[in-house]
Amino acid sequence: MSPRRHHRRDEVPPLDLERAQRVESVQTWSDGDWLVRTVPGRAAAKVYRCPGCAQEIRPGVAHVVAWPADGRGDLTDRRHWHTPCWRARDRRRPIA
Repeated sequence: MSPRRHHRRDEVPPLDLERAQRVESVQTWSDGDWLVRTVPGRAAAKVYRCPGCAQEIRPGVAHVVAWPADGRGDLTDRRHWHTPCWRARDRRRPIA
């Protein structure tokens, strides 16, 4: 097994709006419709805070991104969730 290579990023690339707006599904929950996209572990490069459990989503961890589907928000309203936290939304309200 070869050791992992750690690449340092000094610059943050600009937001790719086309990629950010890709939607895999529209999901209906008790608080409305949500646009949802799955982020595979290999594409998860930054640290996010899950609003469901308030814990970090570390780079390399697969998760989902969701934002309101009804037009009440924009791309700044996207939230990154642990997949189990997203699935438990109706049983557990967001913390943040």
